Parts: sequence; structure tokens; C-alpha cells
Amino acid sequence: MLSEQFSDLTEKGKAMDDYLRVADELAAEITAGRLRPGDRLPPQREFARRRSIADSTAARVYKELARRGLTVGEVGRGTFVRAAGQVPGPALAEPAGARVDLELNHPVVPEQAGLLAHGIGPLLRPDVLESSMRPVGVAGTPPARELFADLLAHAGWRPDPEQVLFAGNGRQAIAAAMATLAPPGSRLGVEELTYPVLKAIANRLGITLVPLSVDEAGLVPEAIEAAARKAALTAVYLQPTLHNPLSITMPLGRRAEIADVLERLGLHAIEDSVWSFLNDGLPPLAALAPERTVLVDSLSKRLAPGLTVGCAVVPRAISSSMATALRSGGWAPMRFALDAAARWLGDGSVQSVGRAKQRDAAVRQELAARLLGGFSIRGAPHSYYCWWELPSPWRADTFVAAAARRGIAVTPAAAFAVGRYRAPNAVRLGLASPPTEILSRALGALAELAGSAPDDLMAE
Repeated sequence: MLSEQFSDLTEKGKAMDDYLRVADELAAEITAGRLRPGDRLPPQREFARRRSIADSTAARVYKELARRGLTVGEVGRGTFVRAAGQVPGPALAEPAGARVDLELNHPVVPEQAGLLAHGIGPLLRPDVLESSMRPVGVAGTPPARELFADLLAHAGWRPDPEQVLFAGNGRQAIAAAMATLAPPGSRLGVEELTYPVLKAIANRLGITLVPLSVDEAGLVPEAIEAAARKAALTAVYLQPTLHNPLSITMPLGRRAEIADVLERLGLHAIEDSVWSFLNDGLPPLAALAPERTVLVDSLSKRLAPGLTVGCAVVPRAISSSMATALRSGGWAPMRFALDAAARWLGDGSVQSVGRAKQRDAAVRQELAARLLGGFSIRGAPHSYYCWWELPSPWRADTFVAAAARRGIAVTPAAAFAVGRYRAPNAVRLGLASPPTEILSRALGALAELAGSAPDDLMAE
């Protein structure tokens, strides 16, 4: 009797070794890239026959791979290798471990993958795919221009589709607008705290950025005039809606004042509206000064940065120069991305994901308001970031380093400051990237950190 029990235990142990061994082999294939994200594994019975193992062992192998976060099962479709970025990892680890990223903002909502997968499916038909693999110019296609004009339309304004040009992403569209309006050696007015990538683009293009004052309503019109009197400005870059990093949305009256200044001084503006889909109740500056404004937008925040398209609504007088800048910079869009975007716009996926992200941003702002309510925090109901004026005696650089020791990355104000403008003692928190439960823990940890003194940290 005892020998039979021992034999049963031996067989069970062998079966366990078998499924773990096979799971380890498949895991190695995935890690090495021989099985790639999106690859479909064979049905379990077929897999069992190929490996000469029992069906029950194959089932345990698939279950183990899913447990490790290497595969995902889809009802009615099968089991697929999961993308590496989807594999769950530890949060708020020690510095040597995983990092909670409150620097970059990559908003993702649960429903977007399903919506986008459904919309992109028809593109994978061989005849359609062949067409989408061909090059496309910066003017895109007529259907894409119409659909993007619809996307950008709000508050009674809709751009002329013939004025829409395309780039690979929003950064490229901004760079092309800068290259069009501000030749090397010229001066471009910008808000004194601005999008950090803009500073890098200006440096590469040989453009001097001139910091312009900002108040509670956004860019101050008189600051543009004062800077232009001091030395010629060639153009102005601004973010009227959900300014990054301050989350300010410029009221209609201020937009009208800016439009008047542009007309009076003969200046063009580059209007960055990448975040405007979260708060689109006001007409853009381009609606008030259509012949003076290049409006730039993209799908990177509305959808995802991995497959995006940038666009610009360009005044007719400079459309040819802008198209030349896009082509010469190598900034034309990819046809596949443009066709995918057109399908997502046509079936309503972009709009649905945008509404979901509005709700998601509101939840995250509520978290920040609750967990950091005792501090000086600036945000907006549908913004994916907030601005934190740090309590004394913390300095921004010291706080960033202390947060990093806790595995949390935040951005110091200096990253946004232009020229010799003295950066305030503040940090920006990007709220979009971590799952909400991890964001909650991270914000709680930062609140605890800010409530201590830097000397307390040094004593740890």
C-alpha cells in the first residue's frame, strides 16, 4: 500500500516537473524574442501532441505562462504572447527596483486596446495592407483631411480640410512650424514655463527662446508687445488649453486679446493643442486669428504614442513653406499610421477613447487633490498633470532626488524654465502613466516625504 502511494507521489512530481520544464522552455523562447508579442500559441490539444505530453499537462503549461504574465487568453481566439510592457511588475520598489514614472504622461484606458484592435483589423487584409504600405505626402489623403478637420472642430469652429497637413507626430509638426516661422538666429516668444521638448527643438534649429510672463489666465498679451519692442520676435509658441506644466486654460477674452496682438504686430503663433481634447469647450486661437495661427495637434495623447499621427492647420500664406519644412525634415507621416487613424476616426474609436480619458483624468486629479490637499497644488479637473509648489525648506532638486530614492520619478520646474527665467521651487507630477492604485500609493509616499524635512532624510 505504501509503495503504491509512493508511486503515485512520484508520478505527480514527474508531471509537475514536466509542465514547469515545458513552461520554462516557452518562457525562454519569449524572452529571446523567438516568440514575439501577438504571436498565437497553438490550441492546447495540438500543443500537447507536438510535445508528446498529456492534455492536462499542456493546460498547466498555459496556465503557468499566464500566471507569469507572459501570455494572455482571449475567449474564442486563443492564447497570445503578451507585450512586454503589459507584464505586471512591482511598484514603489527600492531605487534598484521598478520605478513609478510621474515624469512622462502616457494615458491608457482599459477599453482602448479593444477599440483600436477592432478598427485596425480591416487594414490587415492583403489588398488593403498593400495600399497602406505605399508612401503618402504631407497633405495626406482627402478622407484623412476631412476626418481630422472634424476631429479638431469644436465651439462652432471647423478648419478647412485643405489647410490640414500631416507629420509623423506632434513634435515633428511643432518642429516644422518653428522651422517655417523662425529662421536660425531669430527670436521665438514662449511662455516662461513651457514644453521641455520645445527647448531642445529650438536649440537644434538655432532659435533663441524669449520667456514671456504668464498669469492666472495664461500668456500675458503685454509681455508679447514688450518683448517685441526690445528686439524683433518672429513668432510666438503657446499652449492656450491645459498648459503644460501649469494646467491653465486661457479664457476666451484672453484668447481674443492675444489674437489682437498678433494682428497688430504682424506675428504668427504656433498653438499647441495636444491636450485640448481633455477640455475642448473653447474655440482655439486659430479660430480667432486664422491667418496668424498654426494649430498643432496629434493622436499620441488621445490614443497612444506607439502609432501616432501629427497634424497642423496652416494659414494659406505659409502652407507651401510648411509643407517644404515637413518634407525636408523627413517629417512626413507613415501611410499605415494615417490610414489606421482615419479608420479609428471614422468608427468613433478616437472620440470614445478621448471621453474615457477625460473621465480617467478627473479620477486622477481627485486622487491628487485628496492625497496632496495639504500642499500648494495647481491642477485642473481634466488635466493629466499637476504643479506642486514645494513647502519650505524643500528645494526642487533635493525633492526630486529624495523621491527617486523611493522609486518615484518627478520632474523639477527647471526642466520647463526658459532662458534665464528663474524656475520656481516646484515639481510637475504626471498622473497618467501608472495604474490608479499605484498612483495613489506614490502620491501618498510623496506627501509623506514632503511632510518631513530634508535633514530627516539625510539621517535615514
